[in-house]
Amino acid sequence: MSHHLTRRRLLRQLGVGSGLLPFLGNLPSLAAAPARPKQRLVIVFSPDGIVRNNFWPKQQGPFGKRELPAILRPFAPFADRLLTLKGIHNRIRGDGDGHMRGIGCLLTGIELFPGNIQGGSDTPAGWASGRSIDQEIRSRLQADPKTATRFGSLEFGVLVPNRADTWTRMVYAGPNKPVAPIDDPYQMFDKLYGQTRDRESLTSILDELQEDLATVSAALPAEDRRILEEHTALVRGFERELATHREEVSHAVPVLEEGILDQNDHMPRISRMQIELLVASLAADFTRVATLQYTNSVGQPHMKWLGIDEGQHSLSHEPNSNAAAQDKLTRINAWYAGEIAHLAKRLSETPEPGGSGSLLDQTTILWTNELGEGNSHSHEHIPWVLLGGGLGFQTGRALEFPGVPHNRLLVSLARAMGHDSLVRFGNPDYCGDGPLEGLA
Repeated sequence: MSHHLTRRRLLRQLGVGSGLLPFLGNLPSLAAAPARPKQRLVIVFSPDGIVRNNFWPKQQGPFGKRELPAILRPFAPFADRLLTLKGIHNRIRGDGDGHMRGIGCLLTGIELFPGNIQGGSDTPAGWASGRSIDQEIRSRLQADPKTATRFGSLEFGVLVPNRADTWTRMVYAGPNKPVAPIDDPYQMFDKLYGQTRDRESLTSILDELQEDLATVSAALPAEDRRILEEHTALVRGFERELATHREEVSHAVPVLEEGILDQNDHMPRISRMQIELLVASLAADFTRVATLQYTNSVGQPHMKWLGIDEGQHSLSHEPNSNAAAQDKLTRINAWYAGEIAHLAKRLSETPEPGGSGSLLDQTTILWTNELGEGNSHSHEHIPWVLLGGGLGFQTGRALEFPGVPHNRLLVSLARAMGHDSLVRFGNPDYCGDGPLEGLA
């Protein structure tokens, strides 16, 4: 019997409404089959390259007691769950400027179509010509009732410009099919809980479901009741957040000014709200694949909360000899790392529903970027940082794969997520020896 029928039957028997369905998806007693450990993958993007000297560990091997480089320092509490992969290059060439190919080929591993979007001094280009690895994994999981989830994948954004072009999209459902991230937490909440709310009144969905929740809770075993209570507490907390910060959230879509993101002081708030929703989505088993995209390729946030007035993209074009710019870029990238560390912390604090340990034990966060370095627009040494236990890789170490095309890493991710039959992904010319050796 499928999950869905069991849950609907319970609602019918108890005479309660289908508004409760989102709260019942992760309850062990309603699962169709004994649950094997869930595996989850969250891919996080931040733009404009990194400061190499302050990012890459000085030598390979275990992190142990050694000091992490400045940008990675926020990950110190999770050093044993950390894995850095240096030397993996995005070898995809073809049409489009460095930023366009950087983001458009990052998860697809394949060329952009020719098109009419002009960037920099290079040839114009269009969308990517293949699906992205997160969507490949999604379709594999959705094809099996044991791993299928309500949404399959969720695409979160933080200040992604309200325009569709090659610089703003990294997720592709197929050739020429970009998937837009949702960067308004209010809109994402609405998608997850399916209760269209008037922004002005923002009445709680839980108030309306209170009696039904109590009826169902009374009929559940103790473990299910605990999981249901945790989920409703997450939602209740999030609703309070939304109500308090309604103005900031409803103006999440940045104003465009000559193609540049307007200064936006609400970025930290929106980031934390999206992280809460992401954690709730994984805990509720709404999805096992998610992306979190900070701004866009050529992203130009002004992180005034760090005391930095210049835009990130402008700073990334300064030469490496500009010590002040290098310092600011280091702090900007450490801020992104801090947000990802906060996501890891929240996952580590959230018990695995119906299992042992925490969500982080079964989740891998992958942090990446469209460039290895901003001023040179290099696609060599693209940053790949993995955090968590979802893929079964051996963590707590720095590895190097000199000059390896990133297609092989994409294949490794899919195979670690159970897509055993995948041998090549994206442009087959760059899949060489298949998945990377030595990760497990």
